[in-house]
Amino acid sequence: MSTGNDLQARRRDRLRFSLRRKASGRPRLSVFRSGKHIYAQVIDDGAGRTLAAASSLDHSLRDSLRTGADKDAAAAVGKLVAERALAAGVSAVVFDRGAYLYHGRVKALAEAAREGGLSF
Repeated sequence: MSTGNDLQARRRDRLRFSLRRKASGRPRLSVFRSGKHIYAQVIDDGAGRTLAAASSLDHSLRDSLRTGADKDAAAAVGKLVAERALAAGVSAVVFDRGAYLYHGRVKALAEAAREGGLSF
């Protein structure tokens, strides 16, 4: 019988496989959410390096956020990662939600990144 972690890993791998086909050279905006914080990275898989990153633990956000685990924090992280990606010269990405549903904090981060200037 499959455990929850096995099913989550299968969803993540299935999504990343389809993203690699659709990416056509664009970096991916990867999202990780924990119970207390949310993290986002813009990753160039061809070169194997991170181009931009932001999280609810950043000093610029930490003082203004009530908690790192709500939609407001996710939106702030989305705007910050978009700003940093544009500064690094990245304007188009593919969105990697991992095994998470496109709902709640993940959706708030994605919409804020779009408003910040990233296209996906």
